[in-house]
Amino acid sequence: MRRAAGEMRHVASQGPDHVPGGAPDYAVGQVARIASVSVRTLHHYDEIGLVSPGRRTAAGYRRYTEADLQRLQHVLFYRELGFALEEITAILDDPATDTLAHLRRQHELLTRRIDRLRAMADAVEHAMEANILSIPLTPQERFEIFGGFVPEDHDEEARRRWGAGDAWRQARARTAAMTRADWARFTEEAARTVRDFTEAYLAGLPAGGPRAMELAERHRAHLTRWCYDCSYDLHRGLGDMYIADRRFAAVYEASAAGLTAYIRDAIHANADRAGRPA
Repeated sequence: MRRAAGEMRHVASQGPDHVPGGAPDYAVGQVARIASVSVRTLHHYDEIGLVSPGRRTAAGYRRYTEADLQRLQHVLFYRELGFALEEITAILDDPATDTLAHLRRQHELLTRRIDRLRAMADAVEHAMEANILSIPLTPQERFEIFGGFVPEDHDEEARRRWGAGDAWRQARARTAAMTRADWARFTEEAARTVRDFTEAYLAGLPAGGPRAMELAERHRAHLTRWCYDCSYDLHRGLGDMYIADRRFAAVYEASAAGLTAYIRDAIHANADRAGRPA
């Protein structure tokens, strides 16, 4: 679709024919080449009244005008977005909708598709991480245990940002040996800590208070027990990553708006209490 749209914006360079005293027009073969569609497709669009050439020669040959090409471009956009030809015809023939309105609608639809594709890409990345780590689980077991969240994906982010090479190697070795029961315990412990953080946050307990720091230390111990030796420095870095990484924000903010920052602050406070300055 991008190629077709780009080429159709530069149709003048494709060698249109000029009618003396009139606007240029294009033969069906030229349009097929410009739009990267087949001549047969253009004939079909003409037959059903979706994109009909604005002119014909004395011998009956199709000649497409600039307006025809613009309509074809809209058709190709809507087709790429999954609309049926009947739906596209109704959309384009709506007298209340002009070219700008079509472009705005297409932009909105494309933005939605991009968001869906990004979510799908995140899911695939999670699956890749699980595969790389050789997690011995079936697809159903992975879904039951992890849902849409795989913690190992964030271990790699920690390694990239803070150079946690030893931690990453430990995580790979430990998780490779974990059974389904181990993963179930791991995720339940993590979920319980998030629930307790949420309760503390909603109760108005300060992030630098005893309860929040106790939960931060539990979180650090959880990572040390299951994944890698999580030092206070590394834990502080993870807290910062929770703010910077939208995947973590999506998980924590689903429990309570502002929870991500609360957990980060509690982690920092706990590291400060342990004598680990920022």
